[in-house]
Amino acid sequence: MRFVLLLSATAVAQKIGTLVNEQHPTIDFYECTEQACTSSPKPITLDANWRWYHDGTGSSNCFNDHFECGTPAECTRDCELEGISLSEYESTYGITAAGSELSLKFVTDHQYGTNVGSRTYLMNDDNSYYMFKLKNAEFTFDVDVSTLQCGMNGALYFVEMPEDGGLGAFPSNTAGANLGTGYCDAQCPHDIKYIHGETNSEGWTSGESGGRYGACCVEMDIWEANSFATAYTPHSCDTTKPDTDRYYRCDGEVDCGDGENRYNGVCDKNGCDFQPYRHGNTSFYGPGSSFRVDTTKKMTVVTQFITDDGTDDGTLSEIRRFYVQDGVVVQNPTVTKVGSPHDSITEGFCDAAAEWAADGTNFLEKGGMESMDIAHETGMVLVMSLWDDETVNMKWLDSDFGDPPSNLRGPCPGDETSTPEYVRENYPNSFVKFSNISAAATSSAGPGAQQTTATLT
Repeated sequence: MRFVLLLSATAVAQKIGTLVNEQHPTIDFYECTEQACTSSPKPITLDANWRWYHDGTGSSNCFNDHFECGTPAECTRDCELEGISLSEYESTYGITAAGSELSLKFVTDHQYGTNVGSRTYLMNDDNSYYMFKLKNAEFTFDVDVSTLQCGMNGALYFVEMPEDGGLGAFPSNTAGANLGTGYCDAQCPHDIKYIHGETNSEGWTSGESGGRYGACCVEMDIWEANSFATAYTPHSCDTTKPDTDRYYRCDGEVDCGDGENRYNGVCDKNGCDFQPYRHGNTSFYGPGSSFRVDTTKKMTVVTQFITDDGTDDGTLSEIRRFYVQDGVVVQNPTVTKVGSPHDSITEGFCDAAAEWAADGTNFLEKGGMESMDIAHETGMVLVMSLWDDETVNMKWLDSDFGDPPSNLRGPCPGDETSTPEYVRENYPNSFVKFSNISAAATSSAGPGAQQTTATLT
């Protein structure tokens, strides 16, 4: 049975604080046709989970590893999310923007403590997220992962968040996209402090265990990577469950897919990943000139969302990848470990990979490409983040994780050198930089890819 708080918007509010005016950094974003790319400045906002959450006077914290504000109704009524000044984006959170580049620093010491990582969103304006609808289109960006060590993840991905951050659907939420509300993904995370405009404080425990509810939605991982491993992965969600919306608040271990119920929840948590190292090509991606894509250098990443008939109205059937580095176009590798050759993500690849992988996937069962197709018709929000992994030290990305034959995902040892404690102490100045972000027709490419006239390799 789903728990619902029936309180008026005047009594309960996910409110905007009044102590600091929000000042969004901006980056140049490119919209491209076959002829040219046009740039325009777009705001960046930090996720609500990172923000100061305090009572109305600012004299007391409402959250300090756990909620300190009473019942969920009291927390939602009495507490406010605070804005961030432009200088604080850098000095407190390690976030800087210049031209088309967004830089996220791993660890930032500031006057109130230490910030680790960040999660940011591309906006259309100061009150709404930019909504990407990429069927029969391609998405391009440049990335620098040269300082990212084992156990880190500089990620860029899409999730089916509400355009206004939940402002319209949940009147108790007056902060909205302006202050980074509305996050969800296919992991149905429980550590989101606000879900559906209400605090998630019931049953809250520190860390990723979080509160009673999880925030679920379709997720397209364009880029999860450090210097040693990379993957791109669609995650579907089942929208046929009763009362399910595209931004879904799950409740309970089965609904959320927690623990042993991982495959029973509303979303496909494993996803259908294309991971060159895991699928047998250990020399494609890594640091140094011996790798086809050298992570000591900046690279351009191009992802194409191909429809069955080559039109915007067609059905999404393939997600294709290529790279550009040093003026050379590098095709995604063909992998054969899954039983047949594949160089892109299709339902055929996902079916073969699910049969091959010991841990399996229920991408197809949760809606497969159809789920992703609907998400791109609805619109998806771009997330750019840098994080470490307190649960399994990022071994699912870059080390030995799971059972044979699909367990080897990267060359990292996966030992204490990948733990959050170790990487925070030894690599605090690591960063990821994203730049030249663009959306384009599939017959063109963004500014980074357009720079090359080289033959495909």
